Amino acid sequence: MTYRCDHVHLRSRDAVAAAAFYTAMFGARETGRVGGEPVQRVILDLGGLTVFIEQATDDVHPAATTPCLGVEHIGLAVEDIEAAMADLKGRGVVFRTDIIQRGPGLRIVFLDAPDGAIIELLERR
Repeated sequence: MTYRCDHVHLRSRDAVAAAAFYTAMFGARETGRVGGEPVQRVILDLGGLTVFIEQATDDVHPAATTPCLGVEHIGLAVEDIEAAMADLKGRGVVFRTDIIQRGPGLRIVFLDAPDGAIIELLERR
């Protein structure tokens, strides 16, 4: 049996606005939409990862506080973590941490995304 990653599925109170965040901040590319008005799902390509952003219904609960069990964050690799932070901070992104050295050649930082999602930026050298 062989497995491969197909997609990450997020839910949002405003799927179109959430998709715009990932497009503007991380260069994601919208590849499709499902449904009319309101949209049911926006589909993105985020650095080769397919991301579904589903329009949440009123009965969907907010994400758990972290740290938590299950999926906690999405990791995005960058070449220069300081430059990425400066760029994103300049565009209003809120960071949860300063840069953390995780060992030789690995530095990380966490930031807030829409709907309680957490993004980890990581620089490997």
